[in-house]
Amino acid sequence: MALSIGKLAPTFSLASTSGSTLSSSKDLQGKSFILYFYPKDFTPGCTAEACEFRDQFEAFRELEIPVFGISRDSIESHLKFKAAHKLPFELLSDPDGKVCKAYDALIPLIKMPKRVTYLIDESGKIAGVFSEMFESKGHINAMLKKLKK
Repeated sequence: MALSIGKLAPTFSLASTSGSTLSSSKDLQGKSFILYFYPKDFTPGCTAEACEFRDQFEAFRELEIPVFGISRDSIESHLKFKAAHKLPFELLSDPDGKVCKAYDALIPLIKMPKRVTYLIDESGKIAGVFSEMFESKGHINAMLKKLKK
């Protein structure tokens, strides 16, 4: 079960494909943003989801909403994945799965991230959530619809 709307989003600091560490409490304070959790780089469903975010990225940019993808893959894997699919947003590495767990985005027995997307508002609260595991395009459409209200 994903975290509920209105709940304060857990803070985090994770290594980013930008080469720095992204801290939600420092770098994203007072900003709305999208966090999408996904199982693994280069798998068919995750590639389709990343490419859908890429293809819709301009809509998020126009709304000034940064997008961040999170999985347990290494930065090295993320950099290859980002380059291979020309992703215009940052990928964050959560190797120990602590952030995935804090966002209830970790499948317990296999410790792999599940597909869930969160919209965090400027006050740091969850403003939107989409957690349909097998519907990657739905995540993007649901977030854009929520943002355009």
